[in-house]
This record gives sequence, structure tokens and C-alpha cells, in this order.
Amino acid sequence: MTEFADIDPATGGTISMIPVSSAEEIDAAVRAARLAQPRWAAVPIEARIDALAAAAERLGERAEEIADLVTREMGKPRAEALAEVRGRARGMASTLEEVRTAVAEERVPGDGVDSVIRREALGVVAAITPWNFPVGMPMSILVPALATGNAVVFKPSEHVPLTGAVLAEIVGTFLPDGVLQVVQGLGDVGARLVAADVDMIGFVGSRETGMRIMGSAAAGLKRLVLELGGKDPLVVFADADLEAAAESAVRHSLRNAGQVCCSVERIYVADAVAEEFERLVVDKARGWAPSSGFSEGAKFGPIVSGPQRDKIHALVQDAVSAGARLMAGGAPLDGDGFFYPATVLMDVPASARLSSEETFGPVVSVSRFDGSEAEAVRLANSTPFGLGANVWTGDLERGMRVASGIRSGQVGVNRYLSAAGPWVGHGQSGFGFIGTVEGHRQFTVPKTISVQRS
Repeated sequence: MTEFADIDPATGGTISMIPVSSAEEIDAAVRAARLAQPRWAAVPIEARIDALAAAAERLGERAEEIADLVTREMGKPRAEALAEVRGRARGMASTLEEVRTAVAEERVPGDGVDSVIRREALGVVAAITPWNFPVGMPMSILVPALATGNAVVFKPSEHVPLTGAVLAEIVGTFLPDGVLQVVQGLGDVGARLVAADVDMIGFVGSRETGMRIMGSAAAGLKRLVLELGGKDPLVVFADADLEAAAESAVRHSLRNAGQVCCSVERIYVADAVAEEFERLVVDKARGWAPSSGFSEGAKFGPIVSGPQRDKIHALVQDAVSAGARLMAGGAPLDGDGFFYPATVLMDVPASARLSSEETFGPVVSVSRFDGSEAEAVRLANSTPFGLGANVWTGDLERGMRVASGIRSGQVGVNRYLSAAGPWVGHGQSGFGFIGTVEGHRQFTVPKTISVQRS
């Protein structure tokens, strides 16, 4: 039996060895899901919602245990892990209410014709999810997929296999046999699952993996929802509240060790206030230091793996070589685990890889611009990504103009991003979207039935 190591990023030690799902096991999981799906789709929507609501209650009851597991497997501060679990459990009711709305029949009267639009499950959904939010991200795929009547084969990230297994156990307890299957392994397991007899792939992860999934899915014209990476800009105009802008810039560059798809990755500050803003950023970044997620008051934990830390450091080194000023951090910490300090870089040139490649690490990257709206929009849009963006200004009309000009699914004006709407990525930040009634409908196909009145 082939196995892979589940590593504790705070120590570098092995938590456990996880059996890799074989090709035969993956295909068997898909067959079981295929067999179970029609019966599950035939269950009334209210009963499906009740089953998932019971799973949410169980998730809340086991929140402490799961938070410990999340911190151990991927390193985030225990308080954040607990908030993630409890928040997802509490938010299930509103999500399920959105699903109820999403699948409700629509009647369309016509001239002598009565039509009804029904939304039917697609069939079997492959859910492939990341490690950075190991409860929130899987549930954002699993819940709408299952509630709309699909069966699911779930592959959690190889960095959080035990968390994924516990989630599947909790949700699966309230489902008929076969409706939710789990497979474990590295990228080749995900690739096998994508190529298997599934009808849809729901994926959250990197742009590069998303592109490979899209290529593989093309042969079967499989439906896709891909929530990919970002290179999110934060623009600070001269009339902005610099204290608040610096606080937001630092927090959302460094939280979860920068391992967030919508982290602030590029900061552009107007020349006229650059010195003061940079001083504030450096001062605020001093309050952020990595430690074990189990440490009291931990601000952020380790990087999830050694290779990911190496990638972050290579981007930082390249930026310094290209002319950026290193103001804090900039080197891996000695000792056990995969810790990287809060790193602050100023005057990062556009030619540096850090300006174009997703960092996914605790790096605050600041550059200056001339302070004009046109240049702010140009710089914000100088990327193939388009997930989130932030604009700070004392002129709300200008904030709205600039926000409207930025190609991004979410834009915050004088605040961070909101998840009030469907979570959308423009450009290479995604395909399809998740969340809200519109997002949940991605897991269905509409059928129109028209009856001629006599």
C-alpha cells in the first residue's frame, strides 16, 4: 500500500501516514456515487436540507476537536481555526436557505403556454479543495453540491487529510450510503478523479492546477467551478486615512501567514504620502511574528510546507535583487518547522517576480504611484488575475470610479473585501463562482417544461 506523510508544519514531524487511494479505489468511489445519486436527488429538498442542517449541528458540537486538528495539520492559530469551524457551522442555515431559493421552481406564463423551470442535479461532483481554509473551503463546495441533489467524491488537500476525513465523516453520517465518498492522495489522485466518470469538478486552488483541470475536463465537456488565485492590489490615495489603510494593508497581507487566495499582494501608495504610509506599515508589521498556532496570542503560524516556504523566499530574494528595499524579515527562521517572518518590501519594481506571481506568504509589498486615478486603475489591472482589490481614499466618488475600473470580482472601498455576493474571479482568478443563490445554481442544470393549454 502506498502512503504519504501528513506533516505538522510547526515541527516538521509526521502526524500520520495516510494511505493513497489507488486508481481502482477512485473509480470504485465514483461508481458508488453514481449509483447513489438518483436516489438522493429523489429525496425532497426539505429532507436534504434537514440532513445537512443536522451535519452543521454536529460540526459545531465537535468544533474544539476539529480546530485542534486544523492547527496541527496546517498551522493556523488555534483561535482562527476555531472561528473557521464555528463560523461555518453557524452559517449553514443561511446557506441552506439560499439553496432552497436556488432550486425553487419558476413558473413562466405565456400566450397559451404554461412553462415551469426546474433545476436538476448534475450528477456526480468531484470536490477538490485546498489546505488554507480546510473547513470553510470544502464546505463551500460540499454543501451546495449535496443540497442540490448531487453525489460527491471529495479529495481534500494532502496537507489536511485528517481534517478532510473528519468533515466527510460528519456530513456522511446524515446521508444515504454512497452519496459522499472520500479519496486521499497527491496531485495524481486529483487528476485521476477529474478524468473519471464525473459530471462536474468543483476546485479551489492554484491557477496552474485549475488550468490543468480545465484541459482534462474539456474532453468530457464537464461542468466546472474553479476558484483560483489572485494578485490583489490595494491602492492608497493621498487623501486616504493612512492609519486605517496601513492597518488593513498589513493585516490582510499577513493573516494566515499570507496563505489566502485574496490576500493583499500589491500595495500602491501615492507619492505625496508614501513616506508616512511606509513608516506606518513598518511599525504595524513589527507586531506580527510567526509562532506555533497553539501559542497564546499567535498572530500567524508556519508556512504549510518546506517547498512553499522556499518559493516565498525565492520571490523575496528576486525582488531585493531587482531593487526592492527590504525593511523587515526576508529570511526563513532557524529551527524546527517551516516558519517565515513578516517581511516588508518597499519600492518593489514591476520587473520583480513578486509583482506578478502569487506569493501566498507573509509579505507586505509596497510600491509608489503618481496618485492619479488613471495610473491606479492601470496598475491594479496589470495582472492576469482579478480576484479582489482595495481602494483607500477620502473621496468616495473617486473610490467608486476606481473600483468600477478595476477588473476584479470583489472590491473594497475604505475596507477589506465582503463576501456579500457570489465569490467571483475575473480573468485567470476563476471560472464560474461559488456562494449565494447564483453560485449554488452552478451545481444544477435548468430544465424548462412547457405545456400547451387547450
